[in-house]
Amino acid sequence: MDTTAALVLFAAITTYAIFGGADFGAGFWDLVAGGTKRGGRARNVIDHAIAPVWEANHVWLIFVWVLLWTCFPEAYASITLTLFVPLTLAALGIVLRGASFAFRKAVFRTRDRRNFGAAFAISSVLVPYCFGAVIGAIASGRVPAGGKAGAPWGSWVNPTSVLGGVLAVCVAAYLAAFFLVSDARRLSDETMVAYFRRRAIGAAAAAGLVALVGIFVLANDAKYLFDGLTSRALPLVILSAVCGLAALGLLTRRTRHGARLAAVGAVASLVAAWGVAQWDYLLPESLTVSAAAAPTGTMTAVLVATGLAAVLIVPAFVLLYVLDQKTLLPEESMPEPAHSPLEQVSHVTDEPAG
Repeated sequence: MDTTAALVLFAAITTYAIFGGADFGAGFWDLVAGGTKRGGRARNVIDHAIAPVWEANHVWLIFVWVLLWTCFPEAYASITLTLFVPLTLAALGIVLRGASFAFRKAVFRTRDRRNFGAAFAISSVLVPYCFGAVIGAIASGRVPAGGKAGAPWGSWVNPTSVLGGVLAVCVAAYLAAFFLVSDARRLSDETMVAYFRRRAIGAAAAAGLVALVGIFVLANDAKYLFDGLTSRALPLVILSAVCGLAALGLLTRRTRHGARLAAVGAVASLVAAWGVAQWDYLLPESLTVSAAAAPTGTMTAVLVATGLAAVLIVPAFVLLYVLDQKTLLPEESMPEPAHSPLEQVSHVTDEPAG
């Protein structure tokens, strides 16, 4: 039963890495799109892509934390006590990102829109970096077992955590670019299709370079994870590389099918490789899945609730994404006002009386 709970946990992490990663990656492209005039067209595609679904993506993160807390409380205590700094930064970043995304179309002044847009874009980079750093801390064995707190800074400011953070940002940008190519096609905007296609290729090259450097980092700083990736998880590492290359091949051939699915496969295989590499440890070399498991009654109740959620909630998510892909959902952003309130007052006072 503990193995089943761990597999469900990693499946939820993988799902969040895909959907949440694409969401954060869109914010990265918002950040580097350029000024208001130059980047306006790209930002319109980004807003159109994420507006209907961005709130739903974080449900997977909530599910991950609830499952970890209830099924593996010792691991939850150790992780949160040790890594409270990056986790707090990530939580604040998610709140700031959501508020900024909602408000930047509701304000009238250009300066306010720029400020909210900058907060949204910067948070979109901060959050995946912090989550990647957390994974690096866990994978490198810097989180002690026993529900004890480790080093509050050294646990996530180290070579493996920096690698994890940078790789998370690169992978999110890579995945988002493929999604945005598809969304630009749905909008029949071939200029933006070419724009995001170039960025997908660049992000893939950057992610590949970071992964290559990561081989040497892990070999020296996270030996257990490195040994797992080069042995039992090696088929998944190879599968991730093959899917990544296939995604690029399909993208450069301007095909309308398969590229996005291959990109998703590359990310899913990468996350799965991490899980397999450190199996059967939740905290490498200090806490196994079975040792961290909650009592059987708790595990049973959580898995039953998970099964009910899969029956009742997952179909709603599928419907949401299908409607979004068919452009049948309204955007959350407010329409652009024709005039600001001051301009409207001016128009009223300028009208002749009578």
